[in-house]
Amino acid sequence: MILRLSFASLMARALTVSMTILAIALSVALYLGVEKIRTGAKASFADTISGTDLIVGARSGSVQLLLYSVFRIGNATNNVTWQSYQGIAARKDVDWIVPISLGDSHRQFRVMGTSPAFFEHYKYRQGRSLAFEQGEPLSDLFDTVIGADVAKTLGYSVGDPIVVAHGLASFAEHKDQPFRVSGILEKTGTPVDRTVIVSLEGIEAIHVDWQSGAQKPGDPTPVEKVRQMDLKPKAITAALVGVSSPLKTFSLQRAINEYAQEPLLAILPGVALQELWGIVGIAETALLAVSVMVIVTALIGMMATIFSSLNERRREMAIYRAMGAKPSTIFGLLILEAILMGAIGAVLGLLFLYIGLFVSQPILDAAFGLWVPIDAPSLREAIVLVAVIAASAIVSLVPALRAYQLSLADGMTVKT
Repeated sequence: MILRLSFASLMARALTVSMTILAIALSVALYLGVEKIRTGAKASFADTISGTDLIVGARSGSVQLLLYSVFRIGNATNNVTWQSYQGIAARKDVDWIVPISLGDSHRQFRVMGTSPAFFEHYKYRQGRSLAFEQGEPLSDLFDTVIGADVAKTLGYSVGDPIVVAHGLASFAEHKDQPFRVSGILEKTGTPVDRTVIVSLEGIEAIHVDWQSGAQKPGDPTPVEKVRQMDLKPKAITAALVGVSSPLKTFSLQRAINEYAQEPLLAILPGVALQELWGIVGIAETALLAVSVMVIVTALIGMMATIFSSLNERRREMAIYRAMGAKPSTIFGLLILEAILMGAIGAVLGLLFLYIGLFVSQPILDAAFGLWVPIDAPSLREAIVLVAVIAASAIVSLVPALRAYQLSLADGMTVKT
């Protein structure tokens, strides 16, 4: 009976009730959307590199090494000598190792020198391998493979020439030795999309006539002669390492960190990612706090709406009293109305969330490499919905108590 009365009362005030429900729904959708993007961003960070046991570089900080070797942010404080790289690669507990050489750029995109093993062993998003949208891997000294964002932004296709610039913010270019696009990778949602990949020998080849960051005076070395040179690198920036057995990961890490020939650092990618996420977690907390305040504001608005309608509904309550309703019934009626508004708003907010995810998922993945999964509501999300409904009941206690007092006063007033 009281449930039917609650529905009828809400329908009688359809416009104001609808606006209140919409405010709750939008606030719930905002909070759950922020939560989805937060977890999606965290998963995308974690999925940037998968299947790599250690990252090795010059001794610095773990986050710094992770940033420049995986995310192409910042620069190394020092390089790793080729002799040290070979010494680590020769260890029995190393299953595979991929060298990385950074330092040059192409129109604001980082250039990375590596070996063919990179295309075999680099994994992302829980074990997915790199795939080619067009073309093929590196086969010639001056071949390059570019990421999806590089191709899209600069309009490149297979066969186009690329001139690499010396350094990250330099106007000096290696114009005498251009590369040729041999392949374009499929979109990965990782920094690989924004990377120009060449061979280690290609990096050495374009620096044959360079010394101390400047080009040597005189005519450039002919390309034919460069191809005949020994282009073995003298140093690399970092290396990705796969261990033959997970049990040997920590012992290999300790051996590299204590390497006698030069100061090196080996980090666990997962641990460094957690450390990095802890640094940016302040912004995450602030965003969640703003979302919570939006929900609180919507609930306070609902309480204000109920309050403002009390005087208008005194006649309605008097009719209920005349029909035998007790003041406690009026009290319960207002609380039930608030619960219904909160419940409808919460469910509608969940519906808005999934509509928004369905529309924005491909856009976020293509534009930012952020994969937000569309899956069933989690336990945390269900708790949020229940909390919104419970909070609706709590904020309605004050206007419901006021309605109880008005109803009791009206019932004791002698009508003449």
